[in-house]
Amino acid sequence: MTVQRRSVLALLAAAPAGLHAQAAWPAKPVRIVVPFAAGGTTDILARALAPELQKAFGQAFVVDNKPGAGGNVGAAEVARSAADGHTLLMGTVGTHGINAALYPKLPYDPIKDFVPVSLVAAVPNVLVMNPAKAEQLGIKGVPDLIKYAKANPGKLNMASSGNGTSIHLSGELFKSMTGSFMVHFPYRGSGPALLDLIGGTMDLMFDNLPSAMPQIRAGKLKALAVTSAERSQALPDLPTIAEAGPVKGYEASSWFGLLAPAGTPMDIVTRLQQETAKALGAPALKERLLSQGAIPSGNTSAEFAKLIDSETKKWAQVVKVSGAKVD
Repeated sequence: MTVQRRSVLALLAAAPAGLHAQAAWPAKPVRIVVPFAAGGTTDILARALAPELQKAFGQAFVVDNKPGAGGNVGAAEVARSAADGHTLLMGTVGTHGINAALYPKLPYDPIKDFVPVSLVAAVPNVLVMNPAKAEQLGIKGVPDLIKYAKANPGKLNMASSGNGTSIHLSGELFKSMTGSFMVHFPYRGSGPALLDLIGGTMDLMFDNLPSAMPQIRAGKLKALAVTSAERSQALPDLPTIAEAGPVKGYEASSWFGLLAPAGTPMDIVTRLQQETAKALGAPALKERLLSQGAIPSGNTSAEFAKLIDSETKKWAQVVKVSGAKVD
């Protein structure tokens, strides 16, 4: 064996264990933590993306639902996880844009404890009602809802996927801008909230469009308006709240993206971002998400970080203006 070859082998043997592990990533199944119950948009997007990442990396990507405290339980678990690329978070505008302003003390730091990987999708929320309730109260559109809610404070039950979610804040913003009052009932995700809304226990909800869309199309929910500044191409005939109310200046949308624990090697983050962008740009998945009302992204880590920063500032103002509180 030559001296040069022995020197190279010696250097490899002496290299830190992390270097070998990093080169072999992923060495085991990768867990994508969804901080809400199954059935909501966060869960839908994670389960749509996971098989594509599995194909790209040749290792299982497993969705793990960890609901609780408006997404804080799952987010905190990922923040405490090993920064080796084997645990990811499907974060939301709630966990990384709203909760810092809404909760007096978070069990994680949305900025310092994570490294953004990529924005997966942005979606409008949609104001939906239980059809029987809407018919009973004569509510055919947003103006009817505002009129009834103002005349009957506290008689309408408003479901959400949890405290601090965009679904919750969309409702709080609506209440503050219309001078109405509806009782907020936070759930552990859109899935269980939708079940009670369809069943009649709840009256209305500002749900993410992808999770509400199947129920709207099936006639199990009555859609009144979308919360975005512009109409959704998935429901082009449905007005925005700003134009339907009219509630001038009303706008509240959601977004979802992959994040990793702080300290995760940037080459792993970059590989994840590139494959995420490739998957979201593929025609089949792209069209599938667009038909559900989601707008696929796949932007870079730096671009996602800028979005999180701007959204944190924006929602802090919404929390302040609306007077939203943790129920």
